[in-house]
Amino acid sequence: MSHPTPPAPQIIVLDAGGQYCHLIARKVREFHIYAEVRGCETPARQLQDARGMIISGGPSSVYEAGSPHVDPAIFELHTPALGICYGQQLMAHQLGGEVERGDKGEYGLAFFEIETPQQLLKGVHGRQQVWMSHRDVVRRAPPGFQILGRTATCAIAAMGDPERNLYAVQFHPEVAHTHPGKKILENFLFDICGCVRDWDPSRRIPIVEEQIRKASAGRKVFFFVSGGVDSTVAYTLCLRALDPDHVHGAYVDTGLMREGETEFVRDNFAKLGAKNIRVVGARQEFLAPLAAVTDPEQKREIIGEQFVAVQEGILQSGHYLDADWILGQGTIYPDTIESGGAAKADKIKTHHNRVEGIQRLIEAGRIVEPLSSFYKDEVRQIGRQLAIPEEMLERHPFPGPGLAIRCLCEQTAGAVRRTEEGFLLPVHSVGVQGDSRTYRPALALERMPDDEHLATELINRIQGVNRVVAAVGSHTPLGGMRSSPAFLSEARLDRLRHADAIVRSLSHESGFEASVWQFPVVLIPVGDAARSDSLVLRPVDSVDGMTARAVRMDSDLLDRMTRDLLAIEGVCAVFYDLTHKPPATIEWE
Repeated sequence: MSHPTPPAPQIIVLDAGGQYCHLIARKVREFHIYAEVRGCETPARQLQDARGMIISGGPSSVYEAGSPHVDPAIFELHTPALGICYGQQLMAHQLGGEVERGDKGEYGLAFFEIETPQQLLKGVHGRQQVWMSHRDVVRRAPPGFQILGRTATCAIAAMGDPERNLYAVQFHPEVAHTHPGKKILENFLFDICGCVRDWDPSRRIPIVEEQIRKASAGRKVFFFVSGGVDSTVAYTLCLRALDPDHVHGAYVDTGLMREGETEFVRDNFAKLGAKNIRVVGARQEFLAPLAAVTDPEQKREIIGEQFVAVQEGILQSGHYLDADWILGQGTIYPDTIESGGAAKADKIKTHHNRVEGIQRLIEAGRIVEPLSSFYKDEVRQIGRQLAIPEEMLERHPFPGPGLAIRCLCEQTAGAVRRTEEGFLLPVHSVGVQGDSRTYRPALALERMPDDEHLATELINRIQGVNRVVAAVGSHTPLGGMRSSPAFLSEARLDRLRHADAIVRSLSHESGFEASVWQFPVVLIPVGDAARSDSLVLRPVDSVDGMTARAVRMDSDLLDRMTRDLLAIEGVCAVFYDLTHKPPATIEWE
């Protein structure tokens, strides 16, 4: 049987280390145009056959030694080029403009105003919402460039030299929350680059199945399934590509799962026709080494290594370590990108699929990851083509490390500190600002603000925080709270499991779950003497997890949810996370 092969890329995305680099290529492919990602320093002679180039964002500063650059000769090819974020700064820097550190950062929502309409901005009118993630700015455009638009913080938010077909924007047109982003990319791809439609996403399944067969090379595949969309679709692809009797799986109950999760997984894999799935209890194997750990990176590493240790035991018991077996995983693109998978990328957090033990298996050639080139929305599209039930495909994403990274821990006690803007909580969470990782305290407001953009404005103004939350219910005033030493105990995990079940039930009953992409519930060790923990609600809307918008819920639903959560023993307060991604990650750890 023959299989389709991809055409030569019309668009090449030059990777400068940005967290959204592969998202750019995927957005191009949504226009049915084949795109590939290559290193930013790829020689110009290897790019001359492309119809266009896009230079991605990145975590570096162009004026620092060792920062990513592009071959200067690409600007002499007369091939259209679009710089995005760091790509704009790089274009300015290498072509004679000036780039310097801005007066303050710009992370998340901003508003773009056109100054000079050009072909890149055809059909874009008025004041437009865009998505920013930068601290450096282009202070002076290079010779030949016109300033196309600005934001309140960034005087050169877009620039262009139509004579040379060189364009750049400081914002991210590839993310869903840049409202004119699709139109800007469409203008660049079709009007400026002259691309033609040559890519049909429906052809991906045969390609992936062939990749599975090549990777397995006649060996059988063993999966550790989670019940989430990714591992379910990956497992089903392997069932199709290989003899179903050669695809086995195990669900590991880590003790870090949601209420009723094990039963859900068992029932739904049976519906898919999987004959070789078994449930393995391993609560103590995970909880014991995590008992005294508070550092989020260490948590992820321990969980990843325990997965390897547990899987080795399972593989040995079933003779799966023999040469005719390999390991399958549902790893998708954001997992590898946020872990610093790209050569120039900054590590935001370590995913459990990318810790050292898993890397050893990859290096040994004993792994197949059918979905490692896809994003969540594409995985769901593939799942629908495979006729996987919607109840599985539309599940909200759940992190591989489970509730462990939603149950924050602390070694020492600390007081909540009043500031001019609000209250600094004595706990830290992970953020992503300017394509780099941050680990900073959260700022708490005493009440839900009317201004939906206040969180972004506060984080851009206050360098020491990366997340803003609002108190929506409490047994104790914010000023009277403090953090206390807390660890991953059974009691705290059960408290979080109970809270998560309440939130999921009410979200489903009210229909709110349909308006969000994911709804993490986070337990933080902040409270009073009688109630040592508080809860944070984190409903977000996203397409693929690379960016996300904080979503507010109806006040009546929020009041009911808050009342039920405050009734849980040991819960002092309920907070609502108002922060987009960036500057905060979706998960707190």
